[in-house]
Amino acid sequence: MSRRQANTSMTTHSASPRPLPIAQPLLDWWDAGHADWPWRVTRDPYAIWVAEIMLQQTQIATVLPYYERWLERFPTVQALAAAPLDDVLKAWEGLGYYGRARNLHAAAQSVIADWHGRFPATAAQLQTLKGIGRYTAGAIASIAFGEPVPVLDGNVIRVLSRLTDLPDDVTQTSTQNHLWRLAADLVPQERPGDYNQALMELGQTICLPQKPRCLLCPLADFCLARQRGTQLERPCKPPRQRTPHYDVVAGIIWQNGMGVAEKFLIAQRPLEGLLGGLWEFPGGKQEAGESLPAALEREIEEELALQIQVGDPLISVKHAYTHFRITLHAFHAAHVGGSPQHLGVADHAWVTLADLDRYAFAVTDRKIIARLRELFL
Repeated sequence: MSRRQANTSMTTHSASPRPLPIAQPLLDWWDAGHADWPWRVTRDPYAIWVAEIMLQQTQIATVLPYYERWLERFPTVQALAAAPLDDVLKAWEGLGYYGRARNLHAAAQSVIADWHGRFPATAAQLQTLKGIGRYTAGAIASIAFGEPVPVLDGNVIRVLSRLTDLPDDVTQTSTQNHLWRLAADLVPQERPGDYNQALMELGQTICLPQKPRCLLCPLADFCLARQRGTQLERPCKPPRQRTPHYDVVAGIIWQNGMGVAEKFLIAQRPLEGLLGGLWEFPGGKQEAGESLPAALEREIEEELALQIQVGDPLISVKHAYTHFRITLHAFHAAHVGGSPQHLGVADHAWVTLADLDRYAFAVTDRKIIARLRELFL
């Protein structure tokens, strides 16, 4: 393939479009050496799909052990589809964004039921599966099946914004649509998967947010932001808003006294919504003017129709989600009345410390468990 065939044309918002032949220099850079992560040495669409979902908003070093354990536990889409959801959530435990695990499970079942166990081979078909958007579909279709379709994640947005010195807010739909069109124009007909992976790796390793390594960039000669000295101003985003904070309570509700062999209550969150399907120590958000013990008593009554007596605090845990932060205050409590009803929970169980490894918990509740084990084991 000639350089002319590999290259495509890229235009900026200027009146006179200027061709930027970036495909061949980018592929040459890729061929000279790139990170050989396990998802890079396969064309299995299932393995690529799992990796792409895990890698969203999560560092590679964090993903790697999860990815390897996942493929040992669920080596094929058939194995994932046949697994109970609780097993899937347990395998995902600690990785965050648990809706992605539920979507993986649901989409795997759809592949079996609707696609006769064969992965859809085009980006358009892949987007019919739950949890697969345009980016993930483009990654799977280009890498596994060689379809010349674009990808657009945060790294690619940064690279394209700097190449074109794009002054527009990249959080706006109109700007994102422009970037998708631009990305689509750039994808070469041959080796689209390598090209897309190279573009993403360029953003991960060279075109960094705060300290871009422009002298090492294979596209430096084409970069308008570098020419104009605006690299650190691109991509353009609105000022970050202050993240709200909430105080949340949770109860270790003992059935008949505290102890290593004594039972306490855990509850399963509703399947839909934040942390859906995970188990937790029940509780909820403190309301204005309410003490923490009063908040816990109210929440347990509202969610489980139980009456409790709140005892000593156990631990306070700070945690940041995508759009808000919490401080979780955990208290010992005694069950004094009522039988558990599923008013605001999906399920409940009376368990001992030895039982907990069978259940999937969010990171905040796992810290409560660690504290309990320090006390009683």
